[in-house]
Amino acid sequence: MLQLQDFRAARRMISPHMRVTPVFAIGQPDFGAAYKNGGVTFPDLFLKLENLQISGSFKARGAMNAALNLEGDVLKNGLVTASGGNHGMGVINAARVLNVPVKIFLPTNTPKPKVTKLRKSGVDVTLYGAVWDEANHAAIAHARETGMAYIHPFADPNVIAGQGTIALELLEQRADLDTLVVAVGGGGLISGVATAAKMLRPGIRIIGVEPVGAPTLFESLKNNEVVTLPSVNTAATSLAPRQSSALNVDLIGKNVDRIVLVSDDEMRAAAGWMWRDLGLSVELSAAAGIAAVMHGRLGYVDPGKTGIIVCGTGTDGQ
Repeated sequence: MLQLQDFRAARRMISPHMRVTPVFAIGQPDFGAAYKNGGVTFPDLFLKLENLQISGSFKARGAMNAALNLEGDVLKNGLVTASGGNHGMGVINAARVLNVPVKIFLPTNTPKPKVTKLRKSGVDVTLYGAVWDEANHAAIAHARETGMAYIHPFADPNVIAGQGTIALELLEQRADLDTLVVAVGGGGLISGVATAAKMLRPGIRIIGVEPVGAPTLFESLKNNEVVTLPSVNTAATSLAPRQSSALNVDLIGKNVDRIVLVSDDEMRAAAGWMWRDLGLSVELSAAAGIAAVMHGRLGYVDPGKTGIIVCGTGTDGQ
């Protein structure tokens, strides 16, 4: 199991290549008249702006830590992964730092702007499969055939440790947080952040947010096992694997207080509010936490000072 020293070691390793992203203190948000109902008290919000991270999302942290932990002879043939877009950009960034080749597999449901961005980076990109899970099978097969080093986007202790460095930074920047809200896809981000945060602050509440159309971890925790969804139906494709992993389910089950669900329309409304009122241009997944707050989904009458990880840049709110 991961220890606090693993997160601190990851921070030392990746810090020369990462940004310390800022925290945006909003106070109690004004979402407009449509959201002033039901007696919901909006908490003081503090946004950790990982949309400003190298490569445009938090994914750069985990990819870099995983790549830097590989042995030299493993690295010589380059890096390969499957991604909904952001992890791919993170792996590309790591490959450039290490000066090795890289190949990215994307599912065909990847938003076109992300496909274009990845291809414009000049690397080898292949569209394969309808969903991430199918692209991932192709990436693993390619790694076996070519000897390239495969980096999993969430079920890898080094990736999880890299993502958990966000918690180390955030709790230094805002040591008084009562609640931390994290968007959930495969579970790498929330596994790392929740584990590290609970080690530093056992009393902090951790709330995960998934799309209604891809409740992968919600169902897995409810059934106390890794659940494979029969299908996924969400425009937030970076939050939409059909299956997580035993490693992530275990860490999340031990360290996350609850997982709540939001709809695509709710994420779109939240992304629009972030653009209009805050000037933050984000993808749907990065608006999931705000959507949960807007609609009173956190599950606490008074969540206190609440941090939200804004996980990736995009134009879904514009």
